[in-house]
Amino acid sequence: MRVQLQLMGVFAEFERNIIRKRQAECIAKAKARGVYRGRKKKVDDQKIIDLKQQGKRVSEISAALGVSRMTVYRALRR
Repeated sequence: MRVQLQLMGVFAEFERNIIRKRQAECIAKAKARGVYRGRKKKVDDQKIIDLKQQGKRVSEISAALGVSRMTVYRALRR
């Protein structure tokens, strides 16, 4: 029983690796064609930095721009 479960795990891992390899190949082809660009940013980092320099708190910036606090922290870190 235990060997059977381990064998199923090995096959699942092998199949997942094949899927990831195929996905990476397709993404590379799409990038070469200029189709795959990823998601557009919801808010400009410079806008966040400007608000922070004006003395606004992170929670105020996130509420004003409609983004999470983590997004604000990430933009300030860059």
